[in-house]
Amino acid sequence: MAIEVTLRQLRAFLAVRECGSFSEAAQTLHLSQAALSGLVKELESRLGVRLLDRNTRNVSASAIGEAFEPMVRRVLADLDEALEGVSNLKALRRGLVRVAAPEPLSCTLLPELIAGYSEAYPGIEVRFDDIPIEQVLTHLQNGSADIGFGPAGVLTDDAIDVHVVRADPLWAALRADDPLARGESVTWKDLRERPLINYMPNLALNVLANVPSRRHPQDIVAVHRVNTALSMLRVRPGYVICPSMARPLVEGFGLAFRAILQPVVTWRIAMFVRPRSSISPAVERFLDYALRFGSHNADK
Repeated sequence: MAIEVTLRQLRAFLAVRECGSFSEAAQTLHLSQAALSGLVKELESRLGVRLLDRNTRNVSASAIGEAFEPMVRRVLADLDEALEGVSNLKALRRGLVRVAAPEPLSCTLLPELIAGYSEAYPGIEVRFDDIPIEQVLTHLQNGSADIGFGPAGVLTDDAIDVHVVRADPLWAALRADDPLARGESVTWKDLRERPLINYMPNLALNVLANVPSRRHPQDIVAVHRVNTALSMLRVRPGYVICPSMARPLVEGFGLAFRAILQPVVTWRIAMFVRPRSSISPAVERFLDYALRFGSHNADK
């Protein structure tokens, strides 16, 4: 059976050892000498040993007290460190946020978002995992990610909260020599006869459900990553659908980027996270920061 002692008893014992007398130790701890003596006696009684040898002139440690003292110091130091750690976590001086997201978010929205958060909270470490959208929910469920990003409507789990960060209109990436690239915009009808190189999960639900079926692409080439899709587009005819925020990424491949009209279809970007009651202060602050960031940058 574990022996129950209190922190007050341990601190009283150390104070006597450091001061060398009960009277000075009592003043240090703002206690009466009788109260301090009582705490030490309670500790000795609980342990069943004598820790201090007392006489009229001084107080010294017994052999067991000498051996016990460094153990007590170590325990109290570890406790103080733990309490300071909790204080730092609460005050956002320390912490960890693990983020999981697929392309194209991993190479468009997320780098700027994470950089801004890290600048605002330099003591918080942000670890980013670039994974397929199918794995984002798994990472949230098994605890290897705190926050996930992806298209709204893709992930479903009653234990996960969904927050829409922003909604971007979908644009078409085109080869620079494509005749459609000469205009400022294109329509779904214009694109219909070109192959769609698609990396988006749930294309039918998230995109094509908002487009009349007579304007759906006749040919779809499936890939897993947006970089793969854009790389393929450089060497073959077709087009790639991307949210408008992906302009720097698309143009980095030497491709044209045009708004798609008739109809305008938006791509809602969502953040997935466990309920606020079960997340750390650092994760909660990241959630709030991301929502503000998405709102502020929605029109850029």
